[in-house]
Amino acid sequence: MLTPKKVKFRKWQTQRSNPKARTADTRGIKLAFGSFGLKSETQARVKSTQIESARKVISRTLTKTGKYWIRIFPDRPFTSKAAEVGMGKGKGDPQGYCFDVLPGRIIFEVDGVDEAIAREALRKAGSKLPIKTRIVSRAHKQ
Repeated sequence: MLTPKKVKFRKWQTQRSNPKARTADTRGIKLAFGSFGLKSETQARVKSTQIESARKVISRTLTKTGKYWIRIFPDRPFTSKAAEVGMGKGKGDPQGYCFDVLPGRIIFEVDGVDEAIAREALRKAGSKLPIKTRIVSRAHKQ
């Protein structure tokens, strides 16, 4: 699973999560490496476990012929309290890392396989993520 080697702060402050206030992403919105990509349509925090499960699906579907790129990296720590713990008494312990995905961000890119296999791999990967996604290609307008 993806985790940073070293972090400056163990816990981050929680940011606002009003979906109407969050605008589309401005970075990482165009295909840079592959011919096909998985683009986010909604905003959510994607955990490293979800990225890993989507990566496994892509890897299995592409077999040895295709190549894929992960365009996001989970560097934001998320915390949670133990089950049946009352309110107060501070913030919970760090549980893992996530990435705040905004609409328009390219999450995965695929190349080296024909269109049908690439679309199938990205469709399966999109179903593993907590966001609505769309498959884009180089021929398709960004």
